[in-house]
Amino acid sequence: MIIPKSKSKLVTIIIHILIWGVFGTIYFFQPLTWNISVPFQLWIKQSIVLGLVIIAYYLNSFVLVPKFLLSNRNSIYFFSIIIVVVTIVLLNGYIDRSLNLSQLMDAAFHKMPRHRGGRDHTWDVPLIAALAATVALVLGIGTSITTVQKWQYDKQLHQEMEQDKISSELSFLKAQINPHFFFNTLNNIYALTLVNADTSRKAIHQLSRMMRYVLYDTQNSTTQLSQEIAFIKDYISLMQLRLTDVVKIDFSSPASLKDMAVAPMIFLPFVENAFKHGVSATQPSNINISIEQKNTLVELKVVNTIIKEQSNNLEEASGIGLNNTRRRLDLLYPGKHTLMINENTAENIYSVQLTLDLS
Repeated sequence: MIIPKSKSKLVTIIIHILIWGVFGTIYFFQPLTWNISVPFQLWIKQSIVLGLVIIAYYLNSFVLVPKFLLSNRNSIYFFSIIIVVVTIVLLNGYIDRSLNLSQLMDAAFHKMPRHRGGRDHTWDVPLIAALAATVALVLGIGTSITTVQKWQYDKQLHQEMEQDKISSELSFLKAQINPHFFFNTLNNIYALTLVNADTSRKAIHQLSRMMRYVLYDTQNSTTQLSQEIAFIKDYISLMQLRLTDVVKIDFSSPASLKDMAVAPMIFLPFVENAFKHGVSATQPSNINISIEQKNTLVELKVVNTIIKEQSNNLEEASGIGLNNTRRRLDLLYPGKHTLMINENTAENIYSVQLTLDLS
């Protein structure tokens, strides 16, 4: 599920508010553990320092990390972080002096002033180190979060670009396959018009039904397996109209089919190739086509004799259909398909075995 960007930003803002709320609560809770009457000036100082830490966090996340760290200007980045930490520590001391917190806190603890002779060292070294460590920790967390977010954003952007590239390539390949099929079929019908007008009219009607499927039912990325098998049956029936008795065609499909989604026209180029190279008007030839289903595995087998005659098909040498189908399989079913093509010249047989995992 994809979350809209507006909602995602709102969730991020709420999370940041909650995190700073928890951090602020812990930060302000610490003085309450001292079991003394804390002067209100301390709360003013705590609020100012917390504000400085928050400003430093977002300065680091939105400016320093993108501009320096992610631009491989590491030395400038770390120098900038040191400056930020030192600045907050110095401002913390200035606020102490401005609010006279040293004397107020000494009075609260019932102690004598620790420094005399005009020297106003208002904070102990452990407190300075603790503040510096806290600021550095907050900045480190911000750096980690910003870096991870940038990595996730770049990864998502790369995936979206790859998906757009694949979608565009699939659309282009599919656009090539459909005219390829239509071109070859029109050639066949043209041949029929010279022999039998009634048969050619029947073929045109059947072709229009098939093209309706091609133009409208395959516009989505997937279609139903039953529709794809029905299309193959129609194609075989259309091809049989022009064949003579010397060509034997055998087709089988699952008697009990479990319907599932499959890429449209993924089987056609292999079947079409069998009719393009495996039939002859005079020589005995055979085409055996079978589709089997075992759970989520669907297997297409096409075996045909090789007829070595000069073809009138203008695209015979280019192999557009088969090449595009191989590419579509690589894009749509990576790691989920096997394609074995064997040309046995000794027995004059060409075979294709395609197995798809539709899970």
